[in-house]
Amino acid sequence: MSLPKIDYPIYTTEIPSTKQKVRFRPFLVKEEKLLLMAKESDSPADILTTVKQIVNNCAIDPNFDVDKLAIFDLELIFIKLRSFSVDNIIKVAYKDLEDEKIYDFEIKLDDVKVLFPEKTEKNIKISDKSGIVMRYPSSTLYDDKEFLSLEKDYLFELILRCIESIYLEDQVYDAKNYKREELAEFLENLNIKTFDEIQKFLLDSPKIYHKIEYKNSLGNDRTIEYSSLNDFFMWR
Repeated sequence: MSLPKIDYPIYTTEIPSTKQKVRFRPFLVKEEKLLLMAKESDSPADILTTVKQIVNNCAIDPNFDVDKLAIFDLELIFIKLRSFSVDNIIKVAYKDLEDEKIYDFEIKLDDVKVLFPEKTEKNIKISDKSGIVMRYPSSTLYDDKEFLSLEKDYLFELILRCIESIYLEDQVYDAKNYKREELAEFLENLNIKTFDEIQKFLLDSPKIYHKIEYKNSLGNDRTIEYSSLNDFFMWR
């Protein structure tokens, strides 16, 4: 006689960038084992790849494509998965640099949101007739071992991976049709003002966000801001 199959609750989560509703099951013991193995490897790249794999494993909708998510989409979905798979509460500790005391807090993962910039422009103009169309950093970066192992030129390499297209008048050049070296040469020949605008677009990208406000032992109001998965979870 075969062992029974267990039914799992289904949860609906909204993708922040598209507002699309996607259904997920909780992550199970097999996904928790993957995460534990990634933690034991002591490799941030392995952890990021595993986070992406867990989100993909738990998606119920057949048309869901994890590679089409922006990084902030992926991170928030993982937080929501953690919330309904394990516990909505995580405990964090913070050392106040003013009074040097350690404070313990609890964060409700349901309260974590994506913080969007007030104004953003994906179309970075070079001139009246030309420009670069950018996209937010993609979840594919979590599989990009070369990028994750970089020790310098981090922002330049990120820009290369976030170029969607280049245009001149009515002609559009899709970035995926060109080699890294060709795109790098194009960037290196841009004027400084345009390159600064591209950097600003990426630095102002949406991010997961949560804020804790408290009063320390000196009676001063203090604020802690969390804006990445590493802020919420101690991987090591």
